[in-house]
Amino acid sequence: MTQDRESGAEANRFGREYGGKIIAKLGAKKFKSGSNECELDGKRVSVHCARKRTKSVGVTLLCLKQLDAVLGAFEQEDGSFRVLRLSALLFTNHSRPTRSKGPSAGRVVLVTRAVFEKYGELVQIIPLLKSD
Repeated sequence: MTQDRESGAEANRFGREYGGKIIAKLGAKKFKSGSNECELDGKRVSVHCARKRTKSVGVTLLCLKQLDAVLGAFEQEDGSFRVLRLSALLFTNHSRPTRSKGPSAGRVVLVTRAVFEKYGELVQIIPLLKSD
């Protein structure tokens, strides 16, 4: 299913909310509010969340240039999140541009969950509750 303005806004809200929770559970140090960029194990990373049926995560090219790695946090059937680390280089090498014709066109690249599963490193499986 393609994303429209409303579903995109909901995905953004979901990513920020759960990204913040995942950063806290990992014990990472957030750089600034409103962003899911953080320091984890001395590396600059960004957490990008995906619901259980979502097949890819996106990162802006501007953000990607500043990162050591991207953490893909993929929701599982039981509500937990499987967090996988993919180096910024591997993310770049396996990315494709967004099909958006809006403001993200030419600025955002996507990588599939399958790439994270194949090339990524498991960071942690985080059980999250709605009340967290």
